[in-house]
Amino acid sequence: MGALILDASVLIGLLDTADAHHAGAVDDTEAADVAGRQLLTPASAYSEALVAFARAGRVGEAREAVAAMGITVAPLTAPVAERAAELRARHVRLRLPDAIVLATAQELGGELLSYDRRLVQLARQHG
Repeated sequence: MGALILDASVLIGLLDTADAHHAGAVDDTEAADVAGRQLLTPASAYSEALVAFARAGRVGEAREAVAAMGITVAPLTAPVAERAAELRARHVRLRLPDAIVLATAQELGGELLSYDRRLVQLARQHG
């Protein structure tokens, strides 16, 4: 089984106990961890998930929590950026941050975990 690529909605769910997706995010990532899957998040999704923590001056706390959960931040490489640009060019309504998440999953051969229905549907269309 390949890596599990977490988008910002999953990270926010993991980090914010009040988030509507908290329980699902915990269950989904724990199941992946038990199965021995690597947990990755694109740097762009990581940044998106940290905005609320940055406002509160708590980025360090969030960084430590993400690391403690065994989540690796995947860098934005040239191949991922190029694939994201191609996806964004083909799908006008696809936001660039979502295109980067999808491109990361494709480039790394991982499975996308997202609570954004539109992004999940697009990921299914693109394998």
